[in-house]
Amino acid sequence: MNTMDETAPLPLSRGRGRAPDPQRVAQTRDMILQSALTIFLERGFEGARMVDVATRAGLAKGTLYLHFADKEALFEFVLQRLISEPLERLRSELPEQGASVRVRLERLFLPLLQDFEESGRASVLRLIIAEGARFPALAAIHQRLVIDPMMEAIAEALDSVPNSSKFDVLRKYPLMIGSPVIMATVWNELWARGNKVDTRAMMSAFLDLIFGPV
Repeated sequence: MNTMDETAPLPLSRGRGRAPDPQRVAQTRDMILQSALTIFLERGFEGARMVDVATRAGLAKGTLYLHFADKEALFEFVLQRLISEPLERLRSELPEQGASVRVRLERLFLPLLQDFEESGRASVLRLIIAEGARFPALAAIHQRLVIDPMMEAIAEALDSVPNSSKFDVLRKYPLMIGSPVIMATVWNELWARGNKVDTRAMMSAFLDLIFGPV
């Protein structure tokens, strides 16, 4: 289930003693990302096939398998690019201790929610909610790449300020911080009727309720 390295060679770039072209490899993986996201969202995890992802990306099936061993590895790649990598970057850019919990959580989560529906992140979350129980490996990948790092980041934010004992309830139930995202995601799928909730604005309003405005 391990993805290959970003610089994994493609068949057409293999020459005798010739290194792969990093730019071409990156472009190919970008095409795979968009194709895989589209197929997963159109057909669900169960209905998605590697051959369909390859065809949509304009690749031979064998080329896709040079990068990803199976469908789980491909889905892991989608989660890494859409959520895990941006989240890791945002965690590395958080302000030093001294900033309020409200500010730290805002800078951590709001950029990820800026284009939540348009980026496909919301649709991927809906896919996890819909199919995670039937495919435990899918839910496990999402927990490892997204949920666990988010819970760690919330705990770090709560522990970063003096007198943090007042946040004991949130420390015990850090998933409460993510509840607006889940609610907005489900709402937009089932009940929005063309008038979708702005997930970023909903999260910002929730943080105001909990911590007060910036």
